Amino acid sequence: MTPVELSRSVLHAVRCAVDDGELNVVVPSRVVVGRPGPGGRGDYATNVALQLARPAGQPPLRVAALLRAYLAREAGVTGVEITGPGFLNISLDRAATSAALVRRILREGLRYGHTDAVAGRVFVLCVPYEVRAEVLADVLARMVGSQGGRVEIEHGETVSLRPVPAPEDPAFLGPDAARWALLHPAPHDRPRITADHLVQRESNPLFRIRYAHARTRAVSRNAADLGFTTTGPETDVAAADTSDTPGARQLLALLADHPRVLATAAALPHADAQAAPSRLTRHLLALADATLVHLPAVLPRGDEKPLAAHRSRLALAEAAGTVLAGGLSLLGIDAPDHL
Repeated sequence: MTPVELSRSVLHAVRCAVDDGELNVVVPSRVVVGRPGPGGRGDYATNVALQLARPAGQPPLRVAALLRAYLAREAGVTGVEITGPGFLNISLDRAATSAALVRRILREGLRYGHTDAVAGRVFVLCVPYEVRAEVLADVLARMVGSQGGRVEIEHGETVSLRPVPAPEDPAFLGPDAARWALLHPAPHDRPRITADHLVQRESNPLFRIRYAHARTRAVSRNAADLGFTTTGPETDVAAADTSDTPGARQLLALLADHPRVLATAAALPHADAQAAPSRLTRHLLALADATLVHLPAVLPRGDEKPLAAHRSRLALAEAAGTVLAGGLSLLGIDAPDHL
């Protein structure tokens, strides 16, 4: 269950409480779920009870207690606790949730995280004639398109998108490294146009992402050589816990968070949405690092035979590679299978 899906589950719980006459409020259009703060428990937390307490005319703890009963019935939720002034702390069935997430990514492929949240909406970006602004606008258009919307890019006097310009022409870096150099810094930061972006080592963030993607493709080829894959009726992703390797839990959390990262671009023309491409680069970098930690445990070692656990780990690795490739595609950057 991704944060977006859990948010829908929380909204469904609120809607049920309203329909049953337990709460007299207008059901909000969205609720925010995130990692529990200090003193929190479980996998996710939400302040929806505090948000609804005043319009409901009830104390936050009372609202939280009402919602806890409804939320505990939602599929995939194994427990709900109340902490502080009325935060709902939600625990999920990790094994089932992890397997469902991996299956979903493998099923949706490069379109994982794409929605129709802003279908039919048109956003207008007016940008200066400057290479960084043009590239940033192009990626924002791609990200908004992943959420069902459309961006029209114009040039005029009233500029709505003006990142700090590139200090020099990045063309000598080649198309992929040049785009990365322009997109990775936040729009208000000056980009670094240096040959460091071409270095094939761990100090280069773009190389780490592309290398992690290529390694996921390599372990798939290696697994096939050993006689097992994640395709076909004999493979059950849920046959083993996909979070049993170093880095896997962080990897699963980052995969689950991918739809939210893409959705941040749909808040255009808000200034925070303009940082969505930079946010996506940082997300992919964290995902790549967690993937590289997970990969050494994917394949059997020595005389060890492929087990259900190896298939589940392979499925998680392939899901990570798919999301890395999809994210790079939205940035307009190639994701080679071999490096």
